This record gives sequence, structure tokens and C-alpha cells, in this order.
Amino acid sequence: MTQIDHIVFDIGKVLIHYDPELPYRDLIPDATERRWFLDNVTTGDWNIEQDRGRSWEEAETLLIADHPDHAENIRAFRQHWHKMVPHAYDDSVAIFEGLIEEGRDVTMLTNFAADTFSEAQERFAFLKKPRGVTVSGHHRLLKPDVAIYELHACTFGLDPAATLFIDDSAKNVEGAKGAGWQAVQFTNAERLERDLKGLGIL
Repeated sequence: MTQIDHIVFDIGKVLIHYDPELPYRDLIPDATERRWFLDNVTTGDWNIEQDRGRSWEEAETLLIADHPDHAENIRAFRQHWHKMVPHAYDDSVAIFEGLIEEGRDVTMLTNFAADTFSEAQERFAFLKKPRGVTVSGHHRLLKPDVAIYELHACTFGLDPAATLFIDDSAKNVEGAKGAGWQAVQFTNAERLERDLKGLGIL
């Protein structure tokens, strides 16, 4: 296996917690109604388009046209986004920061809306520590499209074969491998530490 010179982290569910249900526990107290709303209105497929660069104004307008009776709760998604990301994962952040402090070349590659990423950087200072980041919303590209991995490698001068990607999503891990990177799937910090030790990084 090629020596790893570059380490690339995903962010959501790797370094910071993300759960869109959290604010809706207060907004839609009934669990069945809440589950229906998240599964059928503000769906993952709808939200990912903001990660691809669609504006929240356009996203809300389109969705309210289809679900006019839910306009208030649709707008609440962006208004209460900060409640969906309540905390960082201290144990995985410790690994992330430790690698940077050791002089490892660390960058980030994330599916994230441009405005919410800026908000996250202000709330979680460690997101400003690595050498740089590729945010999908800035480029209208999404993981696992090979183009976003190639863009990241080109932007930061990474040798794909010497690059390790860490992501919670199996399909994004496979996307990285398809771009010629090495990759591991994140499940928890303990497993990540084992994986990094196995690769000779820790």
C-alpha cells in the first residue's frame, strides 16, 4: 500500500453531530407526524440540493408550492439549522487536531451548503485549523461524484494514491476509492484510531 501523505476528513457525523430531527421535536411534538414530515417533505433528497449549491430561498419556494400547508415548518429547517448540529465529537476532533499538530497534511472535503458551512466554522473553531476545505455548495458538485475528489486533489496538490479519506458514508468512501484514493469508513473514534494505527499513521 502506498504511503499516506495526505489525510482528508469529512465533517458531518465525523467531526460534528448532525440530526435534522432535533429542532422538530419541539416544532412537531407528535412523533408520527414528525417522522412523516421529515420522510416526505424536508427529505434528504431535498436537502442535498442545498449542498449542491441551490439557495435556501429557491428550495423553500419549490417545497412550499408542493406542501403549502407545511410552509412554516419548511422555513423552520434553515431557521433552526443550528439546533441540528448541537456539538462536536470530541474524541474524533482530538484525533483530527492531533494529526494537524504532528504536522500531517490535513484537509477537509464535505457535502455542505455554503452558508451553513460558514456558520459551522464560526461555531466550531477547529474547522479552521486544517490546510483547507472543499465545500460542495461552492462548486455545485457532490460526493460521491468522482469530480469533487479530483477537484479537491487538484486544488490542494494531493497525490490520490497517497491520500486517505475518512467519511461516515459507505458510498462516499467508495467514491474516493474510485478516484484512486485510499479510504476508510468512520463509525466511531475508537475504530478510526485503530484504522489509522493499522495504516501506520498513529
